[in-house]
Amino acid sequence: MSMTTPSCPDLYWLPEAADFDGALRMFRNTELSGEENWVTLQTLANYRLDFMQTRRLDRVVSDKTGSLPGSVPRLRLAILGSSTLEHLAPAIRIGALRRGLLVEVHVAPFGQWRQQILDPASALYAFQPDAVLLSLDHAALLPTLPLNAPRIDVEAALDAAVDELAQLWHLLRDRAKAVVIQQTQWIVAPSLFGHFERTVPAAPAAIATQFDARLTVRAAEEGALLLDLRQATSGIGAEQIGDPMLWHHAKQTISPMAAPWVGDHIARILAALRGLSKKVAILDLDNTLWGGVIGDDGLDGVVLGQGSGTGEAYLTFQHYLKALRSRGVLLAVSSKNEQAIAEAAFDQHPEMVLRRDDFAAFEANWNDKPSAVRRIAKDLDLGLDSFVFIDDNPAERDLMRRTLPAVSVPELPEAPELYAKCIADAGYFEAVSFSLEDTKRNDQYAANRERKRRQFSATNMEDFLRDLQMVLTVSAFRQADLPRITQLINKTNQFNLTTRRYTEAEVRALMEDPSVLTYAFRLTDRFGDNGLTSIVIGRRGPEPGSLELDSWLMSCRILGRRVENAVLQVIVEDAKVAGITQLIGRYRPTPKNGLVKDHYPNLGFSLLEGATDPGETAWILPLENLSLPPVDHIAVMRGS
Repeated sequence: MSMTTPSCPDLYWLPEAADFDGALRMFRNTELSGEENWVTLQTLANYRLDFMQTRRLDRVVSDKTGSLPGSVPRLRLAILGSSTLEHLAPAIRIGALRRGLLVEVHVAPFGQWRQQILDPASALYAFQPDAVLLSLDHAALLPTLPLNAPRIDVEAALDAAVDELAQLWHLLRDRAKAVVIQQTQWIVAPSLFGHFERTVPAAPAAIATQFDARLTVRAAEEGALLLDLRQATSGIGAEQIGDPMLWHHAKQTISPMAAPWVGDHIARILAALRGLSKKVAILDLDNTLWGGVIGDDGLDGVVLGQGSGTGEAYLTFQHYLKALRSRGVLLAVSSKNEQAIAEAAFDQHPEMVLRRDDFAAFEANWNDKPSAVRRIAKDLDLGLDSFVFIDDNPAERDLMRRTLPAVSVPELPEAPELYAKCIADAGYFEAVSFSLEDTKRNDQYAANRERKRRQFSATNMEDFLRDLQMVLTVSAFRQADLPRITQLINKTNQFNLTTRRYTEAEVRALMEDPSVLTYAFRLTDRFGDNGLTSIVIGRRGPEPGSLELDSWLMSCRILGRRVENAVLQVIVEDAKVAGITQLIGRYRPTPKNGLVKDHYPNLGFSLLEGATDPGETAWILPLENLSLPPVDHIAVMRGS
């Protein structure tokens, strides 16, 4: 009797490669610069690759790693588990590559996960991971109890299992200063009672359900992240990524054929940790947000809303986009249409869910769409790698991929009923935190557009800045701000002097270090709250009386308002009180932070010779008798 091999999920939102092996051979045999190698590798990763193609590309990445620019975002991941996991490493690396992240993976010996965590001299800690994935199967996670065990015994056993996990998370965080990613259990033992299963406290499904609930609450309390394979497999079936034969004969919980899919899910969490999740959905209109062509069919002729299955499908997609907007994803339009006709549709169609004000940018004209995306990126002060281009037209998708390879372009299904699922499955907008500030992001960008409009109409810059009525509130890093601070550290690329990245655990350690000064700056003005927009981390240097500015970064939304001058005044005031006699600032150039190359000299710092790493410049500002020019247009307040 033979067992049918289960089908495996594929990355259907990515385009198929016409000749992947040929493209790979050509790349191997072509001499390119480091930046060209990086762009080409990302392009190759953004095809729909199977397990063997993923492995072949991974070998090429390994060969080319030494030639890649030092500015490429990197992360070290350790994987601990109760099954064979080595085959996941290439898939994770390629999944991360397609998101602009280079990942080094360490896989602990089979079944040694608990020993590796408990032993401070283990290879795990020698690896110095930025993140640790605990990939444990249900047998390692769930307690085993007699079927007749009373509910009180089941609950005690479940509490003890979750408590042990939480203790291990604490050890990892304290010793490795790493983010913990806990894989949820997704395979449950075969049912014993059928549909009655979950009403029996000690039955396998009942234990799994109760464990999931406890694990979710505890992870949120402890700051651990979840790789929720139970949720991820709900739409495809767990049997598509696990094969009982492979478990019994090779101890592989996850099938090699499913590795690209699972690896992609792991990679999107890692990318989100580094601030590399997408920020903007750029949308076509005709046959993307509604059926038909509004310029030809008119407002009454477009298909949208109740009364037709297709109209309801477009309505569902708009509801999904509206929900994305509510959690902080920006929406924009790039459509070949007449501007007035396109904009009127959002205010005049009775079934329209989205409104014109829901869009942070709106490009409707007859020019090519890559040019429109460039203009939107400039208007929003965001890099092209922040965007997802959503268009039903395959020719427009192909043009965007060829012209702007940094923009993510999903291979949208033909059926609008599947649009929302496709965008969700692709994981472009993966999150590792959610705060009240995220919900305000669209309003902040709208207010920024109004500021720009006022700036252009002002007679001079000084009058404009005073008219903003800015208030800068400064505080040390606070526990409540930890997710937003970590998010800002890991996603800010342009106004970032050193582009150092820190995990949430590392930021927490900085908060607790008495030799470190931390600053979080919030900016409000008469148009609204810009939120937490600037961060400075200062470390007492090796020289007596010196403070090293380890990190200085600021949101590009507030560029040109001289906020950095007010920030420096705050640092100087505190430094003098603490007996510090000089500030040392460093600038580490990257392809994206050229706009701050003159930051320190513009603030009065002098070049410090012979005290830098290669490619870095150091700057010194003596504080004795220092008098900084006033920043009269910004009021500074100290927060608690």
